[in-house]
Amino acid sequence: MDQINRKTYSTDLNDTEWAAIVPLLPESAAGRPRVWPLRVMLNAIFYIVRNGCIWRDLPHDLPPWKTVYTQFWRWRRDGTWAALNGALVKAVRQAEGRQPQPSAAVIDSQSVKTREGGEARGVDVYKQIAGRKRHLVVDTLGLLLLALVHSAGIPDSTGGKQTLQTLFDQIKGSVYNRYCRLKLIWADGGYEDIVAWVKQHCGWKLDIVRRPEGAKGFVVLPRRWVVERSIAWLTRNRRLSKDYERRTASSEAVIYVASIRLLTKRLAAHS
Repeated sequence: MDQINRKTYSTDLNDTEWAAIVPLLPESAAGRPRVWPLRVMLNAIFYIVRNGCIWRDLPHDLPPWKTVYTQFWRWRRDGTWAALNGALVKAVRQAEGRQPQPSAAVIDSQSVKTREGGEARGVDVYKQIAGRKRHLVVDTLGLLLLALVHSAGIPDSTGGKQTLQTLFDQIKGSVYNRYCRLKLIWADGGYEDIVAWVKQHCGWKLDIVRRPEGAKGFVVLPRRWVVERSIAWLTRNRRLSKDYERRTASSEAVIYVASIRLLTKRLAAHS
């Protein structure tokens, strides 16, 4: 089908969004020329994540599902999704008058049921959910800095340590290490056991935000609401309503794809 004349989906990149993201995309690898334009491939991946359909049920006016999945898999394997998300976060922060690197962040987790089996599955005994746990770190604007997925049976303190160690290693190994501004991270009581560890190993202050004494039901907590809102933004994508991936690396990649689509819209709004 003619990709130029076909009707668009709500998940498609418009011209402004494409113009905003294209300078941040990785250069094409040497080899056989693309059969399908990269913009069309991204539209197909965004369609999958937003609508939650299986790969084989991609609409016929999008590229063949095997071609789309291969693109998703390659960028998952070489870290392109995470790198593209990071580049967009810096671009959005600058567009909104902020420094590229945040000085503060918020961490939280979300336990979700799994549907396809696979690796790293367990039971969150507190929430009574069998599946996986997503650890997210966001900046004060709610922009995703890091996603890490592991068994739901791993406590927040253990998963949080792994997540913050990964974030620290990424910053330390990047060209932005000397410009790193991150000093403070807000978290809930589930991370209290790692406050000293974070200070000693990462040099950051982990500030525990507690519920007011005597509070009942839902209470909006300072700072913590930012990451909870980010989780709500991401789980509007049906592919993230549960964990449908067999590998945790794919689960993390889907989170980054959902974040990338949000960031692209936000960046285009400043164009």
